[in-house]
Amino acid sequence: MTRNGPITPVRGGRGVLLPGWIRTRPDPAGLLTASVVHLVGMDPTTQIAPTFLTQRELAELLQLPERTLEDWRLAHTGPPYLKLGRHVRYDLHDVLAWVQEQRHG
Repeated sequence: MTRNGPITPVRGGRGVLLPGWIRTRPDPAGLLTASVVHLVGMDPTTQIAPTFLTQRELAELLQLPERTLEDWRLAHTGPPYLKLGRHVRYDLHDVLAWVQEQRHG
Protein backbone atom coordinates (compact mmCIF):
# COMPACT_ATOMS: atom_id res chain seq x y z
CA MET A 1 0.00 0.00 0.00
CA THR A 2 1.55 3.31 -0.98
CA ARG A 3 0.44 6.87 -0.53
CA ASN A 4 1.36 9.98 -2.48
CA GLY A 5 2.85 12.89 -0.59
CA PRO A 6 4.11 13.15 2.99
CA ILE A 7 2.40 11.47 5.92
CA THR A 8 0.92 14.14 8.16
CA PRO A 9 -0.45 13.03 11.53
CA VAL A 10 -3.76 14.58 12.56
CA ARG A 11 -4.24 14.81 16.31
CA GLY A 12 -7.69 14.23 17.72
CA GLY A 13 -9.30 13.49 21.04
CA ARG A 14 -8.78 9.73 20.67
CA GLY A 15 -5.14 9.76 19.59
CA VAL A 16 -3.31 10.13 16.33
CA LEU A 17 -5.04 9.52 12.99
CA LEU A 18 -2.70 8.96 10.09
CA PRO A 19 -4.70 9.47 6.89
CA GLY A 20 -5.39 6.12 5.27
CA TRP A 21 -3.37 4.26 7.88
CA ILE A 22 -4.30 3.76 11.54
CA ARG A 23 -5.75 5.48 14.60
CA THR A 24 -3.94 4.98 17.88
CA ARG A 25 -4.00 6.09 21.45
CA PRO A 26 -2.31 9.40 22.28
CA ASP A 27 1.47 9.12 21.92
CA PRO A 28 3.18 11.96 23.80
CA ALA A 29 6.71 10.84 22.86
CA GLY A 30 5.97 10.82 19.12
CA LEU A 31 7.13 7.19 18.83
CA LEU A 32 4.17 6.11 16.73
CA THR A 33 4.82 8.75 14.10
CA ALA A 34 8.45 7.60 13.92
CA SER A 35 7.39 3.95 13.68
CA VAL A 36 4.91 4.56 10.87
CA VAL A 37 7.48 6.57 8.92
CA HIS A 38 9.96 3.74 9.46
CA LEU A 39 7.46 1.08 8.40
CA VAL A 40 6.60 2.81 5.13
CA GLY A 41 10.27 2.89 4.17
CA MET A 42 11.24 6.48 4.83
CA ASP A 43 14.36 5.68 6.88
CA PRO A 44 15.22 2.01 7.46
CA THR A 45 17.94 2.82 10.03
CA THR A 46 15.61 4.55 12.50
CA GLN A 47 15.32 2.68 15.80
CA ILE A 48 11.77 2.62 17.18
CA ALA A 49 10.01 1.37 20.26
CA PRO A 50 7.49 -1.42 19.62
CA THR A 51 3.84 -0.42 19.40
CA PHE A 52 1.46 -2.93 20.92
CA LEU A 53 -2.22 -3.09 19.98
CA THR A 54 -5.12 -4.54 21.92
CA GLN A 55 -7.51 -6.97 20.27
CA ARG A 56 -10.04 -4.17 19.78
CA GLU A 57 -7.47 -1.86 18.17
CA LEU A 58 -6.27 -4.58 15.81
CA ALA A 59 -9.85 -5.49 14.88
CA GLU A 60 -10.45 -1.84 13.97
CA LEU A 61 -7.21 -1.67 12.00
CA LEU A 62 -7.98 -4.83 9.99
CA GLN A 63 -11.72 -4.04 9.84
CA LEU A 64 -12.61 -7.45 11.26
CA PRO A 65 -14.79 -8.58 14.15
CA GLU A 66 -12.91 -9.16 17.40
CA ARG A 67 -14.32 -12.68 17.43
CA THR A 68 -12.35 -13.48 14.25
CA LEU A 69 -9.09 -12.66 16.06
CA GLU A 70 -10.16 -14.91 18.94
CA ASP A 71 -10.94 -17.75 16.53
CA TRP A 72 -7.56 -17.30 14.81
CA ARG A 73 -5.75 -17.51 18.16
CA LEU A 74 -7.58 -20.72 19.06
CA ALA A 75 -6.75 -22.23 15.65
CA HIS A 76 -3.11 -21.02 15.84
CA THR A 77 -3.50 -18.99 12.65
CA GLY A 78 -3.66 -15.24 12.10
CA PRO A 79 -1.14 -12.62 13.18
CA PRO A 80 1.40 -13.39 15.93
CA TYR A 81 0.38 -12.26 19.41
CA LEU A 82 1.78 -11.95 22.91
CA LYS A 83 0.19 -13.04 26.17
CA LEU A 84 1.18 -10.67 28.96
CA GLY A 85 -0.47 -12.29 31.94
CA ARG A 86 -4.10 -12.52 30.89
CA HIS A 87 -3.76 -9.72 28.35
CA VAL A 88 -3.34 -10.32 24.61
CA ARG A 89 -1.27 -7.80 22.67
CA TYR A 90 -0.22 -7.59 19.04
CA ASP A 91 3.07 -6.00 17.97
CA LEU A 92 2.24 -3.65 15.09
CA HIS A 93 5.45 -4.53 13.25
CA ASP A 94 4.65 -8.27 13.42
CA VAL A 95 1.06 -7.67 12.31
CA LEU A 96 2.11 -5.62 9.28
CA ALA A 97 4.65 -8.30 8.30
CA TRP A 98 1.94 -10.98 8.63
CA VAL A 99 -0.44 -8.91 6.48
CA GLN A 100 2.21 -8.68 3.74
CA GLU A 101 2.57 -12.49 3.82
CA GLN A 102 -1.18 -12.83 3.15
CA ARG A 103 -0.98 -11.09 -0.24
CA HIS A 104 -1.95 -13.15 -3.27
CA GLY A 105 -1.11 -12.48 -6.89
